[in-house]
Amino acid sequence: MFNQIRRNSLRVVLALSLLAVLLAAAPHGARADQPDLTLTLAAYSVPRAAYAELIPLFTKQWLDKTGQKLTFQQSFAGSGAQARAVVGGLDADVVALSLETDVNAIVKAGLISHDWQKGDYKGFVTDSIVALAVRKDNPKHIKDWIDLAQHPLEVITPDPTTSGGAQWNILAAYGAARRGFVTGYDKSDDGGLKFLTELFKNLTVLDKDGQSSYLTFQKGIGDVAINYENVILSAIAAGDEIEIVYPTSTILIENPVAVVDTVVDKHGTRAAAEAFVNFLFTPDAQRIFVKYDFRPVETTVAADKLLATQFPTFTDLFKIDEFGGWDKVSKEIFGKDGKVTALLNTVKGQ
Repeated sequence: MFNQIRRNSLRVVLALSLLAVLLAAAPHGARADQPDLTLTLAAYSVPRAAYAELIPLFTKQWLDKTGQKLTFQQSFAGSGAQARAVVGGLDADVVALSLETDVNAIVKAGLISHDWQKGDYKGFVTDSIVALAVRKDNPKHIKDWIDLAQHPLEVITPDPTTSGGAQWNILAAYGAARRGFVTGYDKSDDGGLKFLTELFKNLTVLDKDGQSSYLTFQKGIGDVAINYENVILSAIAAGDEIEIVYPTSTILIENPVAVVDTVVDKHGTRAAAEAFVNFLFTPDAQRIFVKYDFRPVETTVAADKLLATQFPTFTDLFKIDEFGGWDKVSKEIFGKDGKVTALLNTVKGQ
């Protein structure tokens, strides 16, 4: 009898010891019965390569912290097209888009209810600028915006009706002219529109998004491509025989990211989605964005003096405030009856 009790006691001790070992080895906060989780990311096309590196890093961190396996479904397209898809029913837990106005379209549809711009960086996860890509040795001698009005010349940029990048591109040229940095055109709104008229006459291909637009240029079509600085620098690093031209005046691109409230509440993914968005602002994540030639927003990474050689400064760098903000721009410039929309339609019809 005594031996039986002793054996049972030993079994209990061993079981408790094994449990203690398992608990010590388990990730903090982990539960053995947690189901796998899936997040859907809807993003504009340009940062696809950056997210290909960021997502595995985050999913490992999430697994280590919670013990829960997390996978991502990813969708990449033009920013405007993505916003319309989410409003139309695409269940994206997180959106990473090119334009503030595209996130606000999702807000207006009632899908984002929190203040997505609350915080140190106002919801903008990366910066860039609009620059020019030219062929090796710059055979057309492109030095600044004014050179894009010479004829004949083939200019490549995406379609502003589907691509946020295209809207940034056009605003960069428009703003530079109206601010007096395009020789031969008045420092006025009228001067800006007159310059765009000449530039639009040279547009050759209007692709659906920034990445597709650069691929068109990569195939040998066009003399110059207007695009994000990070797209051009990454192409040069990959060995493309092109050069980057920095115009005297250009616009600061600010790219937003946000959790889609109705979707995460429906899926039960809020904690993971919010953690992912917060992760994107960490120094480690921001350095990965820098690796793909995005300008960082996080304070410590942005203060790195070594980045000065990678990201030059400008004589004139302006923001969307030049045009009164995105709400005004989306209506008065790129809306159905907007200035640029009407101008572009006129040029297309010629």
